[in-house]
Amino acid sequence: MVKIHYRRAETADVPALARIRSIDWGSEGYWGARISGYMNGVLHPQKALAPRIIYAAFHRDFAVGFIAGHLTRRYECDGELEWIDVIPEHRRGGIASELLRLLAVWFVEEKARKVCVDVDPANLAARRFYANHGATNLNPRWMVWKDIGVVLKAS
Repeated sequence: MVKIHYRRAETADVPALARIRSIDWGSEGYWGARISGYMNGVLHPQKALAPRIIYAAFHRDFAVGFIAGHLTRRYECDGELEWIDVIPEHRRGGIASELLRLLAVWFVEEKARKVCVDVDPANLAARRFYANHGATNLNPRWMVWKDIGVVLKAS
């Protein structure tokens, strides 16, 4: 079994996170600027509030996944999952579920219970993942946890 450790992401991790994000779309430069701006509070998703966090998963010292979230008022939610990515060779190993659990703990600590996530309607794997973790459809493009604490009860 592969040993994975998790921690809050730091500025020095941005290039590795950008590499992960660029696997499916965009360039490392594009994602490096976006992730850095998000982390440093200069990039603000629509209706986002200042509190935000990024957790990363590592195999040895190599980043294999990450998740980001922030407080928001979008769709009358308290929080929003901004990004979640795991490199292909580590998918199906429970890393995404553990990252979601860590983010759910942070949301609960921030008293953000209603949490939404933007999901492409064609991304059936992501929609299934979120549904399996208690999210329901908010509209054709968004899913929501009416209480993100449900993620913690399932772990």
